[in-house]
Amino acid sequence: MSKLKIRLIALAAVVAGVFFWVVTTQGPLAAVKVTVDKAGVGDLSNAVFGVGSIEARRSYNLAPTITSRIARVLVDQGDPVKAGQLVAEMDPVDLDARVLSSQQAAERAVYGIRVAEAQLAEAQSRAKTASAAYERFAGLRTGGFVSQEMLDAKLHEKNAAQAAEAAATAALASAHLDQARVNADASGVGKLRAQTRLLSPVAGIVTARLAEPGATVVAGQSVIQVVDPASLWVKTRIEQKQAGLIRSGQNADIVLRSQPQTAIPGTVKRIELLGDTITEERMVDVAFAAPRVDAAVGELAEVTIKLPQLQQALSIPSAAVKRQGQQEGVWVLQDKRVQFQAVKSGLSTLAGRTQILEGLAAGDEVIVYSQQPLSAGLKVKVVDEIVRSKP
Repeated sequence: MSKLKIRLIALAAVVAGVFFWVVTTQGPLAAVKVTVDKAGVGDLSNAVFGVGSIEARRSYNLAPTITSRIARVLVDQGDPVKAGQLVAEMDPVDLDARVLSSQQAAERAVYGIRVAEAQLAEAQSRAKTASAAYERFAGLRTGGFVSQEMLDAKLHEKNAAQAAEAAATAALASAHLDQARVNADASGVGKLRAQTRLLSPVAGIVTARLAEPGATVVAGQSVIQVVDPASLWVKTRIEQKQAGLIRSGQNADIVLRSQPQTAIPGTVKRIELLGDTITEERMVDVAFAAPRVDAAVGELAEVTIKLPQLQQALSIPSAAVKRQGQQEGVWVLQDKRVQFQAVKSGLSTLAGRTQILEGLAAGDEVIVYSQQPLSAGLKVKVVDEIVRSKP
């Protein structure tokens, strides 16, 4: 055999060896590269993350109680207001005249009572005089000094005077009732007039000016919106699976979209009873620890609620938890091949660890990342890091 043939055969053997090595290590027959980690037991620093928007716990929409035209608006959006401050006024139309008329009617009722009291005093005096005269004539009749007709006349005068006294008493009572009615009417008109003046119920900030002077608004239509800045909180959406450990009073960090570099301390104030069945979330209200915060109503905020530390919990990297259909589980390594192991997970921490309640034991190796999707029985190769090629 010539040297040339020997060289060609050797070259072919080298090429075949290289091809076999490439196919078995880098090609379709190569083992899939994976990274693994072990399930471990230890303390888990626990926290829950959610995103919400800033709302005012106490917000007031100021509106007239009757359909009316706006006469003037005294504040604008962003203005601070004091409790009881006039912020807008409706056109009173004829209410001022009605108030004046009701006041005059109330004064007239007072004079009517005085007249009725004077008439009652006169009637009482007449009744007393008539009774005394009748008693005197009755004594004279007993002695035979006056006739029966004269005694009867005095009796008639006595009865008439008593009747006049009763009428005067009733007239006085009627005058008091008239005064009460007039005062009630005056009070109602006064309250109606007061409703044309919109007053701020609290010391706060004007967040909306919803109508302008000259516009006609119906009863209940808001003209000014005022919020109490000390009542701002973040209405936060928390995954229902993670909401079970949240309690009122727990500390939280709030990061506003307008201040991404600053964590503002807060406190869980309320856990709402209603949950969202679509997004599987629960609303948690987190208040700012500071009485006043430079934040806008409706602004988005990120909230991290600090929970009690989990003691001696079995956990794995959260990236290792997979889902096949409705089954949650992990890929475990057995004799360089993978199998899907169903697990029951608990809380996932912000540090990237997930608590395992059932399905694994301490020391079990689980696959965290893989070069390609895995299937049962697939041969794998454990590496320290998977370097993904750039597209």
